[in-house]
Amino acid sequence: MNSFGRIFRMEIFGESHGEGCGVLLDGVPPGIPITVEDFLPDLKRRQAGAKGTTPRVEKDIPHLKSGVFNGFTTGAPLLIFFENNNTRSKDYSNLVRQPRPGHSDFVAHKKYKGFQDYRGGGHFSGRLTLALVAAGVIAKKITPEITYGAQLIEAGGNSNIEEAINGAIESKNSIGGIIESRASNIPIGIGEPFFDSVESIVAHLVFAIPATKGVEFGSGFQAAKMTGIEHNDNFIDEKGTTETNNAAGINGGITNGNDFFFRVAIKPTSSVHQTQKTMNLASGEVEDLMIVGRHDVCIALRAPVVVEAITAIAFAELSLIREINK
Repeated sequence: MNSFGRIFRMEIFGESHGEGCGVLLDGVPPGIPITVEDFLPDLKRRQAGAKGTTPRVEKDIPHLKSGVFNGFTTGAPLLIFFENNNTRSKDYSNLVRQPRPGHSDFVAHKKYKGFQDYRGGGHFSGRLTLALVAAGVIAKKITPEITYGAQLIEAGGNSNIEEAINGAIESKNSIGGIIESRASNIPIGIGEPFFDSVESIVAHLVFAIPATKGVEFGSGFQAAKMTGIEHNDNFIDEKGTTETNNAAGINGGITNGNDFFFRVAIKPTSSVHQTQKTMNLASGEVEDLMIVGRHDVCIALRAPVVVEAITAIAFAELSLIREINK
């Protein structure tokens, strides 16, 4: 449901406009140095306030409630909590009866029988990616030898990000984007065949990010247009270095020592400042919906650090599994 992992276990909780949100991590090795300041660079990358993002800006200070003592992890469950302070819940009052097209409002209402917290998307909100970023900070400390990075390479079908954002703002619409995540200096042999392959674990986590609609590894869908000779990565030394990297550093679900990379497709934000049509659940009539409040024009602007975080979470989990299996 809201949990992931066998060894590096993670459970996220909270709502967009509730008291707060956070993550509970179990399986964190003891003795890892950790302070509040360690989280701030990545949390800053996720924060709103820039052009094309929501005007809702939270302080996003992590409160380490358990699992840390004298500046080091204890090996006990690590609870990280973030307060919600900058909320305007009245902006969402009409969404109880008017679900937003493309959003989780309708299915949440049906699944939870009308008891869901609808404010700001509740538990379905992108606000909860804050928990993933926090978990990613810990995961990076578990895998210090690996270097992680992610960036937005396209927005609204345009590689000129600023131009795409300006166009969306002018049209009072929203746009999606493509994020590329990379990891380098990865030991050979991480990952398991089939269900715990590197791709399987990463894909599982990628789709825990709200707004994700697709993922491709290495050459991705272009591989279907290539021949075997074109796609095969020739080994050029005894360390496993390859001439090309169509496989994204993965063979048989296991790392081969080359760089790992993948791309994620993020859909446009459902909330747009144009009139849409929706069903009024109270009256049973299709009617106009005008969304008010503060929303991202392009949620993909703030998502690279989230994609980077889940990459680290995947390798932390797989690295700990590998240690057990040695």
